[in-house]
Amino acid sequence: MFAKAFRVKSNTAIKGSDRRKLRADVTAVFPTLGTDQVSELVPGKEELNIVKLYAHRGDAVTVYVSGGNPILFELEKNLYPTVYTLWSYPDLLPTFTTWPLVLEKLVGGADLMLPGLVVPPAGLPQVQKGDLCAIALVGNRAPVAIGVAAMSTAEMLTSGLKGRGFSVLHTYQDHLWRSGDKSSPPSIAPLALDPPDLSEEKGSVQADSTVQGDMRRLTLEGEEQEEGEVQQRCGEKSLSEATEDPSVGGLNPDPTDSKTLQEQMDELLQRCFLRALKYRVKKADLPLLTSTLLGSHMFSCCPEGRQLDIKKSSYKKLSKFLQHMQQEQIIQVQELSKGVESVVAVDWKHPRKGSILEGSEVRTIVINYAKKNDLVDADNKNLVKLDPILCDCILEKGEQHTVMKLPWDSLLNRCLEKLQPAYQVTFPGQEPIVKKGKICPIDISLAQRASNKKVTVVRNLEAYGLDPCSVATILQQRCQASTTVTPAPGTKDILQVQIQGNQIHHLGRLLLEEYRLPRKHIQGLEKAPKPGKKK
Repeated sequence: MFAKAFRVKSNTAIKGSDRRKLRADVTAVFPTLGTDQVSELVPGKEELNIVKLYAHRGDAVTVYVSGGNPILFELEKNLYPTVYTLWSYPDLLPTFTTWPLVLEKLVGGADLMLPGLVVPPAGLPQVQKGDLCAIALVGNRAPVAIGVAAMSTAEMLTSGLKGRGFSVLHTYQDHLWRSGDKSSPPSIAPLALDPPDLSEEKGSVQADSTVQGDMRRLTLEGEEQEEGEVQQRCGEKSLSEATEDPSVGGLNPDPTDSKTLQEQMDELLQRCFLRALKYRVKKADLPLLTSTLLGSHMFSCCPEGRQLDIKKSSYKKLSKFLQHMQQEQIIQVQELSKGVESVVAVDWKHPRKGSILEGSEVRTIVINYAKKNDLVDADNKNLVKLDPILCDCILEKGEQHTVMKLPWDSLLNRCLEKLQPAYQVTFPGQEPIVKKGKICPIDISLAQRASNKKVTVVRNLEAYGLDPCSVATILQQRCQASTTVTPAPGTKDILQVQIQGNQIHHLGRLLLEEYRLPRKHIQGLEKAPKPGKKK
């Protein structure tokens, strides 16, 4: 609304009666504010002005200014706080979180789309369509925008977090903000929530809190092939592939698919349930209301373009589905209060169909399978007899009638070779992202620009949870050199950071020592200037 300059119609001091009415309106609209807080926001004796203006689209807006800053604005008889007010009362409105790169779009007048939301560990705030909400950036609870929810939280989750989420009315850095003292958002730490359990994750990346800012932390898995820690999928489709599979729970199923719509919905329901338990629900969350499990966890695990609808499944009701999961001994459900059921226990070690496996887990499965089915050669314990299932899994067509036994090493290596390698990146508050193949390294290079000047260019920061804009800001301060962030040539969604001069030494220290990224995930560090030579 205030993305462009507005026209002021009048600016007058508020009358005593209008001041009292404004206090009453604030109390009614924001009941969480106490009497003292309302008195602080709308002071009794200090100067308070009423500014009537027209926004660039012609909307008539009344703005209340105190101490030189706009504190409230009124549009169509609805009262809204400004970012200046929310910095003093950050919990005044339900707050949703987005990434720093999105703020630039909001300042330009764009609405906040749901794919730009960051889902915290506790789930999204519960709001209804039309509710007033605040928008903050990752790592800082100080709101940077105010908007109206375009749909309820349940509808957001049902949509798979796609579509328009909020109609943005006012942002930090817009023209209403500029009419004040132009101060920056304060640094307000996020509310203390149970952090993701990374104690057993390998390759955990931890950034120093003083420089992390709005950086995202991540966990990399599945890169140590020589140590047998490569993540694989075995037999069944992995959960990540189910996300990409248009035949699973899709709105437009493949007409050649032999599964009925009900069977597809059953499969989608089970996949969302297992993903929720694997990636979102923690032991500390138990007991967990079954309605919360569905609304805050299972819906958000639904693949893009799919819609989870229990009524279209064979179970028809959530309670019936959870009873089935209880019979499978995956969970325990109890009625802790009359008519309200909760999940009270989860068998975290229960084998789950479609789970992503590490190389060591694949080996264990194969060994247990061979022993369980008496496939170990009685005369030579180093050999394994191949049954029809193993033959189909690991032998080539020309070998199926000639190869009857294999040594353990050969059997296990063949199994691993047949599987799809993958890597997984985990961001706090989000589902882990699983992708096929190997993760692309951060690429650092030197380039020549005008007047034969050298510049340092770094790409692929986003894959490791690093915001290019934040990295550019840190490097600009440390290197005392100009930086720019531009789209990487030949790509659509990847940004590159360019720093004047050869700054690979500073960049290497930042990535290796402070963000603690493994050196093997960074290429180009050898191009750093040698000691004693001019950069």
